[in-house]
Amino acid sequence: MYGDDATVRKILTESGDTWAVVGLSSNRRRAAYGVAEVLQRYGKRIVPVHPKAETVHGEQGYPSLEAIPFEVDVVDVFVNSDLAGPVADEAIAKGAKAVWFQLDVIDEAAYDRARAAGLDMVMDRCPAIEIPRLG
Repeated sequence: MYGDDATVRKILTESGDTWAVVGLSSNRRRAAYGVAEVLQRYGKRIVPVHPKAETVHGEQGYPSLEAIPFEVDVVDVFVNSDLAGPVADEAIAKGAKAVWFQLDVIDEAAYDRARAAGLDMVMDRCPAIEIPRLG
């Protein structure tokens, strides 16, 4: 398990409310779309990060983490495991407090790098499943 319940709770309640959602587009059939909607419902500000830089759920999108002109607290990653490591590195460079790899997104080396850089990290879990459990 990559990210114990205490880390999950900390990210969802203490890490901040600005979540960059990497892989979020206006495609309603993608998991990122629904998860971002749940995060918004729970008071998080979502920032779509996708090459198309589309506005999603009323929030301006950006083509990369680097292009976001303000701080982000959590980077939620909806890309293939092969692409996730570089996103974790971008999150570290951006100064995020935490990185969250979605279900089936696993990169142990990226996990170790993020933790070594002082970030909280969760892999292979979904915040839309975890946040309602907080009570």
